Amino acid sequence: MTTTKSQALLRLLQLTSPALPVGAYSYSEGLETLIEQGTIITPPNLVNWLEQELLSGLVVVDGAAIALVHQAASQFEPGADATLAKDSLWGAIAQLNHQLSALRDSEEIRQQSWDMGRALVRMATQLHPDLKPWFKAAGSPCNFAVAFALTASHWQIDAQSAVLGYLHSWAANLITSAVKLVPLGQTVGQEMLLGLYPALEQACDRALATQTLEEISLSSWGTSLATMQHEALYTRLFRS
Repeated sequence: MTTTKSQALLRLLQLTSPALPVGAYSYSEGLETLIEQGTIITPPNLVNWLEQELLSGLVVVDGAAIALVHQAASQFEPGADATLAKDSLWGAIAQLNHQLSALRDSEEIRQQSWDMGRALVRMATQLHPDLKPWFKAAGSPCNFAVAFALTASHWQIDAQSAVLGYLHSWAANLITSAVKLVPLGQTVGQEMLLGLYPALEQACDRALATQTLEEISLSSWGTSLATMQHEALYTRLFRS
């Protein structure tokens, strides 16, 4: 069944909505630690951190993985049984899923990706039982970015929109967390999100141009340490 542009847009809005039952609102990805330590205390601090993550953080890898998984899955007809699909393509998707798990060097950030992926798989397969073979072929635990890409492909959301939507949702979630933690005003949060648009577009373009995850150079050890130190905070609002 052909999906209209309007339907694809509505599905993208649903997939990136804060109401999506994957628990994204409960994670700060180390941001809570950085704010508690005084590293991020002003809007410019936060914007700089988000821009650096979009340049060389794990979210860059997620964006590239979404583009690659979407490219592979788009070669199948919607609802096609993974057992009947090309083994090489599903092997590539499963390999990408393994890579995303391996690149997460803290337990907290890895568990976040698995838990959110598990929640999205559960929701997507309840809505579309014919997706079960797809997720099974991708491997378990399924990272959130992989589950997101497979769902977007099934919903006939184009790759560029899927990647850009994912990145925007990531940034909006962390800015919302900062509004609570710093604290910041809601209008300031929206101003920061608007200012991130060029960085989001650049990250999306880079993701779409990536052929393999090995092309990406990561430099997010500070964020990784912040997620590891999160469990030692005296009080916590978030899970990472």
